[in-house]
Amino acid sequence: MSRPLRSQDWFGRKDKLGFIHRSWMKAEGFSDSVFKNKPVIGICNSWSELTNCNAHLRQVAEAVKRGVWAAGGFPLEFPTISLGEPFMRPSTMMFRNLMAMDVEESIRANPMDGVVLLCGCDKTTPAQLMGAASAGLPSIMVTGGPMLRGMWQDKPLGSGTDVWHYWDELRAGRINEEEWCELESCMSRSAGHCMVMGTASTMTSLAEAMGMTLTGCASIPAVDSRRYEMAERSGARMVGMVREDLTPEKIITRESIENAIRVNMAIGGSTNAIIHLKALAGRLGIDLPLSLYDDISRDTPVIANIRPSGKYLMEDMYYAGGVPAVMKQIEGLLHRDVITATGKTMGENIASAKCHNADVIRPLDNPIQTEGGTVILYGNLCPDGAVIKTSAADPKLMQHTGRAVVFEDHGDFMARYDTPDLDIDETCIMVLKNGGPKGAPGMPEYGNLPIPAKLLKKGVTDMVRISDSRMSGTSYGTVVLHISPESAVGGPLSAVENGDEIRLDVENRKLELLIDEQEMARRLGLFKARAPHYDRGYGRLFIDTVLQADQGCDFGFLIRPEKKDSDGDFAPGTRAADKLPLAF
Repeated sequence: MSRPLRSQDWFGRKDKLGFIHRSWMKAEGFSDSVFKNKPVIGICNSWSELTNCNAHLRQVAEAVKRGVWAAGGFPLEFPTISLGEPFMRPSTMMFRNLMAMDVEESIRANPMDGVVLLCGCDKTTPAQLMGAASAGLPSIMVTGGPMLRGMWQDKPLGSGTDVWHYWDELRAGRINEEEWCELESCMSRSAGHCMVMGTASTMTSLAEAMGMTLTGCASIPAVDSRRYEMAERSGARMVGMVREDLTPEKIITRESIENAIRVNMAIGGSTNAIIHLKALAGRLGIDLPLSLYDDISRDTPVIANIRPSGKYLMEDMYYAGGVPAVMKQIEGLLHRDVITATGKTMGENIASAKCHNADVIRPLDNPIQTEGGTVILYGNLCPDGAVIKTSAADPKLMQHTGRAVVFEDHGDFMARYDTPDLDIDETCIMVLKNGGPKGAPGMPEYGNLPIPAKLLKKGVTDMVRISDSRMSGTSYGTVVLHISPESAVGGPLSAVENGDEIRLDVENRKLELLIDEQEMARRLGLFKARAPHYDRGYGRLFIDTVLQADQGCDFGFLIRPEKKDSDGDFAPGTRAADKLPLAF
């Protein structure tokens, strides 16, 4: 049932405040007609010239406005901070929560009845979902879409994945500097996010899988005219969602998040999705144990043949049928009766979906691998969990015991990993400490440690690497990530020493440091925390309040309780954005 329009408490008033609100808005050239009981639709734009993935979102916003106007709404675009993955230091992950707060408070503070979220680059998608979920107004997402495939010497290129590949080729001497320079100009051919199944493509796909976009939104290339048609339809649909009071908490449920996890496994999605989905669930008071990811992984095959797990790119996935075709293939594993932003159930949305290329989106009887692309590990090195993306790893290394070569932090690694006298061979396990939320800081994508050049020149293409950091979703290799608790807070990873034996056993979901309990206790007793990275500002807030990777790396004070408590925290069903005093 529709609620009274929230915006009318600004624009519909007959007193001094109403005069001020309408008069100030008329300064932008709007007439009296826009204030007459029209739903105000905010367009939350993460456009920035520092975020090339989102550099086209101004045009997307104009398309959204067309749809809002046509449906009888009043569109008002507003900016938030934007997180450009290649540029921000120390890591966009450090600023995901800041952007989520910016989105939430911008929605909460302003006269809008619903919001259209424009995203693309890795952290912009989860940040907007987290902020909108916390604010509680009807929301729909319009993703920016992947860039066009790169091309070099008639070879298709995938951003990120082929950067890592050809950087190794250069260091191994298999391509020259001139070819490396050519690649630089061939990799990124348009606006849009990475065109492999990196974190950006993963998170936009999962937004669709959860029902927060119109059907078929995620995979349309950024520069395809259908991207703008989708944006226009989304703007029109937002007006309908306001009238239906279809809020994020009605769409993002335990069941719809399980659908998203299932799709993440099927597409060989980024390990970063685990952290972002956990954080999103926390904003809605949904319990999402880490073990659930592994339970779903065990019976969900990888069917999307997209780099880095496969050979194709996101443009190919779109032509093959996109996320709807993937969901249709695994339909029997999904919760089909969950409601979506379309106003229909997920089952209704994908009822007519078809796959147009069975090599890009495989049938269940011909998967890329029989289990999901991401596995959760436990053991004395990671009592609260760790993750590995098996779909992008070497199957021969899934059971491996090796000698630890330890790097105390990223600076230590960069100083030593390519030195000729580094005591390492392909059987060793590279260990990086202090790469987590507090230790790095901000949990950067350090985890995909480059293989030392002397091993590349011997023909080594993969080896086991472990850390408490993350890796880009575009990356590949036998890389264990998100070890929790992190080494900077005295987690067991801090106790690893050069020469220790470590055993990785993916089949049995184990990661173990092969020392006895007494020796582990002795080493941990010697732990001394490093000085904090920041003494003021947002950095200090982050270090003091960020949760560990297994808890989603959100701030503890932003997690929503499952039930209303005595201090007035709102429970599901109560819109946070309505709990505000009047201005002036």
